[in-house]
Amino acid sequence: MSEYQSFDVIGFHGCDRQVGLKLLNGKEEVLPSLNDWDWLGPGSYFWEGDPSRSLAYATETAGGKQKNKIAAETPFVLGAIIELGNCLNLVESASLQILAEAYEKMSKMMVDNNLPIPVNTEGNRALDCAVIKFIHAANKAEGKQPYDSVRCAFPEGEAAYPGAKITSRLHIQICICNPDCIKGYFLPKPIEKYNPHLNQ
Repeated sequence: MSEYQSFDVIGFHGCDRQVGLKLLNGKEEVLPSLNDWDWLGPGSYFWEGDPSRSLAYATETAGGKQKNKIAAETPFVLGAIIELGNCLNLVESASLQILAEAYEKMSKMMVDNNLPIPVNTEGNRALDCAVIKFIHAANKAEGKQPYDSVRCAFPEGEAAYPGAKITSRLHIQICICNPDCIKGYFLPKPIEKYNPHLNQ
């Protein structure tokens, strides 16, 4: 965790309204995602600082445009105060070095054992997920402090304009591995903008 990264961040979680209200009222905890295509590995996913992107995701899930095991019926956006803790922060060079070294070790192990190396495709980040899982497993095996969170920028979408390297759905995503890092939930304002289906 970089000493220059803010200790706390605001994240937004797109989900079904009933699930979101239960989280908000303390009746449930956010469930970790455990899919092989989860690019930052197992954990609970949040968009950093972007409730609009979270609403778009929840809306796309409800419409069947986003892959999710349980689709949202009514889109809902939940804000969260997140303490990053021991963060594998993949927008800093030290963490990227950890990532690169983990890939080299993982790929060698898989080749040595005649196992196929996972491949990323358009909608499936199996390779990225496998590398992050390898890092978590290696930390556990070596008795190192586990990561509480993983943070990374994701250049999703098309070019923002002709010739751009900036993409139309670029965002920073946070994967929370340790649920104790989530300090509280809130409804982002203006409610009619970020939760237009709240009272339907």
